[in-house]
Amino acid sequence: MSQTATNLLMMPKPSDKNSLTPEKDAPGPGHRSPLRAANSEKTPDAGESARATYDSPAAHSEASTEVFAVFGVEPEIQAYAMAKYSRSALSMKESLREISTQKAEKFLNTFYFQYGHRSIADLAHIALAVERLSILAAIEVADEQRWDGQERSTRYQDFKKSRYYVPDFGSDEEARNLYRETLDFLFAEYEALSAHMTEYLISITPKPSDMKQEAYERTLKARAFDITRYLLPLATNTSLGEIVNARTLETQVAHLLSHTHKEIRVLGESLKKAATGAAYNVNADSLRELVAQIRAVSPELGARAEQELLKEVRVAPTLVKYADPNAYEMGTRRELRQAARELMADEPLAPSKAIVDLLDEEPLEVEIATTLLYEHCHHSYRQIRQAVQVAGERRRREIIDLGLRHRGKHDEMLRGFRAGQQFRFDILMDTGGFRDMHRHRRCIQVMQGFTTQHGYEMLLDVEDAGMRSRFDAVMQRVQTAVEKLAARKTPEAEENSQYAIPLAFRKRALFKMDFAEAVYISELRTTPAGHVSYRNVAYAMYEAVARKYPALAKYFRVHDVTAPVDLLQR
Repeated sequence: MSQTATNLLMMPKPSDKNSLTPEKDAPGPGHRSPLRAANSEKTPDAGESARATYDSPAAHSEASTEVFAVFGVEPEIQAYAMAKYSRSALSMKESLREISTQKAEKFLNTFYFQYGHRSIADLAHIALAVERLSILAAIEVADEQRWDGQERSTRYQDFKKSRYYVPDFGSDEEARNLYRETLDFLFAEYEALSAHMTEYLISITPKPSDMKQEAYERTLKARAFDITRYLLPLATNTSLGEIVNARTLETQVAHLLSHTHKEIRVLGESLKKAATGAAYNVNADSLRELVAQIRAVSPELGARAEQELLKEVRVAPTLVKYADPNAYEMGTRRELRQAARELMADEPLAPSKAIVDLLDEEPLEVEIATTLLYEHCHHSYRQIRQAVQVAGERRRREIIDLGLRHRGKHDEMLRGFRAGQQFRFDILMDTGGFRDMHRHRRCIQVMQGFTTQHGYEMLLDVEDAGMRSRFDAVMQRVQTAVEKLAARKTPEAEENSQYAIPLAFRKRALFKMDFAEAVYISELRTTPAGHVSYRNVAYAMYEAVARKYPALAKYFRVHDVTAPVDLLQR
């Protein structure tokens, strides 16, 4: 803030131009005033007593900034306290002492829901654990662009004991039996191939004399899991943890509740309940013991300690309670799916010439219409764009209108409208590798659905280990089963069939980004420690940019993916 602005905020009363004391009834400025805090009648705490006393212009100019961390505050109360910076002259410590749960709820109901001040929910951060969900559902949970979290790694953990999710097949026992047989078969093959590949890698990789046997075996086992993860189906149970702000969680819950898969809709409801219900207190057992000890000395003090220490905490009882299925998302998905079917009905899937296609520049309307349809079919971006251009300007605008027809007052535009980035890559890669690329959130990602139509990947290590024929037989058997399950005349048959698809099968995703992100992904994902699948994709991204912008190629610090890799380097 400039000196002029400061003087305006601190303007003394006209009746006493030399006074630095403000009018008691004057409304507080938007920013917290050091003068107002100094004249507070409350006794300052240890931190505040160290400040300069504002009794002279000299002292005023020497005031120091105070910075402190805040611990042990419930997320919604913390959000309220921070939001009060723009609505009150109170300091953070004063606000927290003054706020109660009831006041926070009243404030949030007024400003968040009635006045639409949605940014308040950005200040309430919530940690959530989601355990025993399918990999398919985990991909959807992590698809929120503002999401921060970690999922269980297929490299460092053996998934043979995880088992798998079984969707609701209703009364269709034939489909349920086929599904279970297929997944039991996949897990048996995963276990057998994991053991075989570990032995094979040990046989071709001498142990360095300075490396402990335990570390040697652990490293090669992780490399083996990198190879055998291709057999894991999307139904495989996994776990993840996320830390998100309440606004992101509200958006995420609404999206999950609107999903095509029942498991994911149920998961959305579970996240909502976890945020609005009682949270897990990691210190509960030790606190109960402490309360019991206090009660033994003083029943009255023990009762008070129990009330304070063991009170039920709800992390977001107000901010997430109105998260409901999103009518805009559901209605638009239904109509865009129909539009994609009609437009692409006579277009077979063209064989892909490359795993990465750096797209050409085009009019913004063409990009938006193409992207809106891209998510709802399995064709390449170029195929869809060609069909959109052939259909003409009128049809193109109708598609864009479909993307906005059901938009409500508070709905953000769909992701398909996030357009205009210079670098747009249409990527076709195995689902396992996509899970790693999916973590890049500084770009826009538009996913297509899971399918077996694009074929599958197999690492050369499998062939070197003499397992190619067996691997191919597994993929072919599973693909047949998936197609049979999808053809059943039952609700969500196609959605249920997707759980049986192994991570080896390819899927399409559109990645839109700026130059810095293209460099970042290419550099990070080509390192020798990474999985060969995404290393190849990242290097192909670099090559595509280098061909189109040769003068920029020198700014990429990529690793040569054709160079031999030391299997013992992590």
